[in-house]
Amino acid sequence: MMRIASRIHDYSVHFEEGLDFLARLDGFFVVDANVLRLHGLSALGALDRDRLLPFTAEENAKALANVEEVWDRLLARGVRRNGTLVSIGGGIVQDVTGFAAATLYRGIRWVYVPTTLLAQADSCIGAKTSLNYGGYKNLIGTFYPPHEVHICPAFLSTLSEADFCSGLGEVIKLHLMGGAELTARLTAEMERVRRREPRAVLEAIRRSLEVKIGYFEGDEFDSGRRNLLNFGHCFGHALEASSEFAIPHGQAVLIGILFANRIAVKRGLLAEQTARALEEDLLIASLVVRPTARHLDTARILDAFRRDKKRTGPGLPLVMMAERHAMLQVDDLDAEQVALATGELAARLCA
Repeated sequence: MMRIASRIHDYSVHFEEGLDFLARLDGFFVVDANVLRLHGLSALGALDRDRLLPFTAEENAKALANVEEVWDRLLARGVRRNGTLVSIGGGIVQDVTGFAAATLYRGIRWVYVPTTLLAQADSCIGAKTSLNYGGYKNLIGTFYPPHEVHICPAFLSTLSEADFCSGLGEVIKLHLMGGAELTARLTAEMERVRRREPRAVLEAIRRSLEVKIGYFEGDEFDSGRRNLLNFGHCFGHALEASSEFAIPHGQAVLIGILFANRIAVKRGLLAEQTARALEEDLLIASLVVRPTARHLDTARILDAFRRDKKRTGPGLPLVMMAERHAMLQVDDLDAEQVALATGELAARLCA
């Protein structure tokens, strides 16, 4: 078990070997409809249907209207301030239910069971909940961690290859941020992780969470070091928007890291040899969803880049990795640099 300190409330992360732990959870359940379909004959099948809301998890579901539905169902069930909301699903379910839990009665008890690799290895900790609004991704949200997180690799066996490798993108990002030793260890274990061997996957998840904790400890509300966790996300979010979310988040992050590395090489921060080795050993090797030339159209990318909520000045923001895995953020990226690096990516990935 991990204990995580928060200025909102401390919380715990539990690592579960099987789904039996679900029988110990009590409250009102919001469950990804696909997870319910795939695991309905297991412990999920015993959930009280009067206290269960199946949720269709699509990117456009991260909207206030769906938060309102959760509020309405909780209030109809007579949930009070001492009630508990249990959410079971990936990051979209987490965002909607976490926002609902944070705002109903100014905060009710919330238990989260992540069912995707992306959520288990990254988003389940850190306290952020985010909704899309007005065409902008993750524009509104709260800081409100679950009171408990339960991670069970058994859920990962039913993920599609694209969804599993989407989570793998965040695992790779966090290992890169953790340094050369962690990166080498993940590279050596990648075949076992890709085969979804439970022990290898669980250890990769643990290491990922430990790295993430190291970046947000002392900066829970994104005022400093935590911003470095946006490695791969600056370009990645632009690519998600440009592709109309045809590129899964974690895969877009991998491409965002490729982009950031090209900029770092051009600025003399990262050796070409290092960038190429990472591309061949980890980054391109883990891409199962490739962008099209249209997705990497410079005008579309720049338009999405300029909408990024992390942008605070005239330049474009970018988190990069330098030699020895040193992380840094710049805010002076310009359109010419974006166009050049995007063109190089298109030539490499769309051929």
